[in-house]
Amino acid sequence: MDTIPQRNEGDVDLDLHHLQVFDVLLAEHSLTKAARVLNLSQPALSKTLARLRLYFGDPLFVRVALRMEPTPKALELAEPVRTILKKVSTLRSEHASFDPKTSTRKFSFFLIDAGVVKIFPTLLNYLASEAPGICVQSIPCDAQHLDLWLESGLVDLAIGSFPSLTMGIRRLPLWTETYVSLVRKDHPRIGAHPSKEQFVAEKHALVSALGTGHEHLSIERIIESEVPRRNIVCRVPVFTSAAQITKHSDVIATVPKTLAVTMSHDLDLQLVEPPISLPKLQIAQYWHDRCHLEPGNQWLRNVFRKLFSTPA
Repeated sequence: MDTIPQRNEGDVDLDLHHLQVFDVLLAEHSLTKAARVLNLSQPALSKTLARLRLYFGDPLFVRVALRMEPTPKALELAEPVRTILKKVSTLRSEHASFDPKTSTRKFSFFLIDAGVVKIFPTLLNYLASEAPGICVQSIPCDAQHLDLWLESGLVDLAIGSFPSLTMGIRRLPLWTETYVSLVRKDHPRIGAHPSKEQFVAEKHALVSALGTGHEHLSIERIIESEVPRRNIVCRVPVFTSAAQITKHSDVIATVPKTLAVTMSHDLDLQLVEPPISLPKLQIAQYWHDRCHLEPGNQWLRNVFRKLFSTPA
């Protein structure tokens, strides 16, 4: 079933935006989360849902505890809606031209905050001269949605290290990331090259990657295995917060080196070589097969390769 017959409801009609809202609601089971994904206000999303309900003559989603669960009608519509969205995306890929000089397109990326700090300043400076109408959006990484959102086109690229992205996903390495630690410059006990005993005896702020699908989780697990639990005094979801904590306390934060160098300059922090063995992460750009030939996505990937790719 590739088409959805319109109910006889006067002037009620649907466009692709309505179908995209329906598809995201199916994935998110939450008006709040769907509104965040689509960059809409919740009242605007509720209005769209009301129109969908009127069009199909069905509630489509009903609240069960804290989730919006699809009705049998919504489940029946799920595959036809997804098929239509995929066909429209394919049609756009095959026939739409893309001129970065005149485009007003918004590109979205899965990106952790360390990637935002490294990528966005350089990228925005490039866009200002080469593609002034284009805007970019960073979306928090969510392991449950990485492949789905890349496939649907809600996210254009994922930038980072995502080992779970395999089926239907293409990958191009950009740079190799190493980790260093940060402390305040007048730290009373820790210098640039502490011993392991000194390092693990200090208090640590740990950045948690749980639920993101990012390979930083492996770094997190190693730190947890080396530092006594009592010395991990806080956990935060973003690296920049951890760096701010080190500025105003004696806590150590271990973060990607590309971020650490920037934050050490901005916050006047001391770079510390962690005396524990931490693996290097290969940072890459990921995209779905469906977008491989799409002109805008091709242009964007070439921009990332030009600006951020370093020799292996």
